[in-house]
Amino acid sequence: MSDLALSIVLGVALAAATGFRVFLPMLVVSGAAYTGHLHLDDSFAWLGTQSALIMLSVAALLETLAYYIPVIDNLLDVLATPAAFIAGTIVSAAVMTDMPPMVKWTAAIVAGGGIAGATQGVTGILRAHSTVLTGGLGNAVISTAELGGAVLISFLALAAPAAAIALVLLFLLVAIRVLRRLLQGAKSSGAP
Repeated sequence: MSDLALSIVLGVALAAATGFRVFLPMLVVSGAAYTGHLHLDDSFAWLGTQSALIMLSVAALLETLAYYIPVIDNLLDVLATPAAFIAGTIVSAAVMTDMPPMVKWTAAIVAGGGIAGATQGVTGILRAHSTVLTGGLGNAVISTAELGGAVLISFLALAAPAAAIALVLLFLLVAIRVLRRLLQGAKSSGAP
């Protein structure tokens, strides 16, 4: 895979992870850049600093804990959707190095922000259905799956970006099927 394609796939995979958790993938990128394992675009060198690492660590911890608090988790989904789009765009652009600005920002906004928003949207809908079906008691399962997804996709993106993208696509396909079944079940149970 060419460096350009690899850079785009890496950015999109990391962006997808921000759809599960906004700050955790950015923390992984920050840590990898800080330790010298990941080269960032010069405009995003701040992401590889100790200050960014500390700030993102606190933000990731608070976000993770907040998703286990009933009602707060649903509120966070409302806030996380635009935040995931922004974080997905930023993390994509940060790892897309040596690219013309027009190509980088188009890919970062459309592919990175788009996949982050799609991932967050699907998980938000799943959580909303869980809240209705279980009174919020099942939301911890979804929060744990999202946390695992964010960690797995973030590290897999750094090691094998194409595999990370394949895993994200698989998740989206499965989630869409589950949503269809939930919606069909709701329609059939609501029929007279």
